[in-house]
Amino acid sequence: MSPGAVAGRGAVAGWGAAMRSGSADRGAGMSPGAAGRGAGMSPGAGTSMLARIAGAPISWGVCEVPGWGHQLRPRRVLAEMRDAGLAACEFGPDGFLPAEPAARAELLAGFGLAAVGGFVPVVLHDADLDPAPLVDRALDELAAAGAGVLVLAAVTGLDGYERRPEIGEACWPTLLANLDRAARAAAGRGIIATLHPHVGTMVERAGEVRRVLEGSRVPLCLDTGHLLVGGTDPVELAVAHPERIAHVHLKDVDAAAAERVRAGELGYADAVRRGMYRPLGLGVLDVAGIVSALEGSGYRGWYVLEQDTMLDAEPAPGHGPIQDVLASLAFLRGLAP
Repeated sequence: MSPGAVAGRGAVAGWGAAMRSGSADRGAGMSPGAAGRGAGMSPGAGTSMLARIAGAPISWGVCEVPGWGHQLRPRRVLAEMRDAGLAACEFGPDGFLPAEPAARAELLAGFGLAAVGGFVPVVLHDADLDPAPLVDRALDELAAAGAGVLVLAAVTGLDGYERRPEIGEACWPTLLANLDRAARAAAGRGIIATLHPHVGTMVERAGEVRRVLEGSRVPLCLDTGHLLVGGTDPVELAVAHPERIAHVHLKDVDAAAAERVRAGELGYADAVRRGMYRPLGLGVLDVAGIVSALEGSGYRGWYVLEQDTMLDAEPAPGHGPIQDVLASLAFLRGLAP
């Protein structure tokens, strides 16, 4: 789906029975360190870190942004995920996997991959736009495919991640309330909703991440690259708020490119095209420190290799994004006890 996509106009209060039930209210306050680490969200307690490594189609250049480079076919991406030894995958943008949930689950199972969840860009800050229909549809798809993580991005309503209007103070209560409502709706379905701080969205910068932590109960997707580009140290976040981390996207970062994006000197898409995101261990991030902090806190969710990539053409077999994925996997395997 386009980052600008949002279903329906109307009162934000129109969420449905699950949003108003007592069980849903209790779900909003659940800690990802407790209830969030159960069935449906992750492989669960006792599962090794190496068995919890998943992939995302964006690591193969498959993206919801219009004009985002050459798009690889699903079967090639899924076959390379399988052959690399990944355990599961996120869904990718609308149209990448079959829309019908049973067909989607069957396709993933045919490649030996579990379903993790999906990235859903949705407008959350506009009181005139009701995000409930889009969120409910995403939850239906996740539940039907046996996936347990809804990864929300608070997009601007514009296509892409290049321009970001400043959010007015009056919009924050709406954004925070919608996050908590989404978390309650997801909990009512046995799914955990997370917020993904993301470049070019309404929650990008360090102050905005803090405001979400302080003003809502929604868990976070710890995307190591987007957080760093936005000015948040992901190691400090993982250490200070382990109870709020329910999902992880791992990518390493070229520090110089990140600084240029942060300063407004380089557009996000251009930075990705030039290789701002690096295989794990080849950038500035302390990936080992992040994994150590999370595992030490009891995190048992997925580690999704999500290195945003842009392709100009179809790579030859065995070449292209798979090489960076294999390098990242080798790094993670080196961290295992």
